[in-house]
Amino acid sequence: MPVLVMVRHGESDWNLQNRFTGWVDVDLSETGVAQARLSGQLLKAEGLRLDLAYTSVLRRAIRTLWIMLDELDMMWLSQAPSWRLNERHYGGLQGLNKAETAAKYGDAQVHTWRRSYDVPPPSLDPDDPAHPRHDPRYRDVPPDLLPGGESLAITLDRVMPIWDERLAPDLREGRNLLVAAHGNSLRALAKHLFAISDEAIPTLEIPTGNPLLVELGDDLAPRQVRYLDGKRAGPLPTIR
Repeated sequence: MPVLVMVRHGESDWNLQNRFTGWVDVDLSETGVAQARLSGQLLKAEGLRLDLAYTSVLRRAIRTLWIMLDELDMMWLSQAPSWRLNERHYGGLQGLNKAETAAKYGDAQVHTWRRSYDVPPPSLDPDDPAHPRHDPRYRDVPPDLLPGGESLAITLDRVMPIWDERLAPDLREGRNLLVAAHGNSLRALAKHLFAISDEAIPTLEIPTGNPLLVELGDDLAPRQVRYLDGKRAGPLPTIR
């Protein structure tokens, strides 16, 4: 059975500062580096053969992957970065302190922006210098595909093409994949894999430093699923 390993990047500097991060390219904190090492150590203990790694184009995910591969003594593994695995874009909230934002807009509104499935935050104007169309790492992406703000539903629409065109074909060919990405891009993948409802998906948390190992059948339906560090697993997704 092919295996998909999904790991959320370690704590970032802005996670530590309680800021909305989204597509802003911040690095790992010291704790995040330690969490990435733990992820690599947990995966190494499995003795799993890996064939290919995917990540976003944001350094906190890329560095998490590099640290994990170093722990695995697999720095040679082929790596495929994709903007489609980026974190959810938080639009005009990016860079703002979450507590200060709640004080300004109210807890209910911020909770809706953060946790609803289909309500996006305030969007960046395309002419805003912070909009991704002005970032050279996205120069090969059609501008109309680059978001100024996303709900989880929009994030899922962005993530699905890489699942359909890259990840799923690799898995069908029997390749074991490691995906180092972000809380919301991984929640989007989990929603698809585990057929999680729109109502239930906002409650799914993907912990840092704790790889999720999914064994798939030939039809790519999950057969077994577990976090590698059971102490911080939380509720596992339901296998359909």
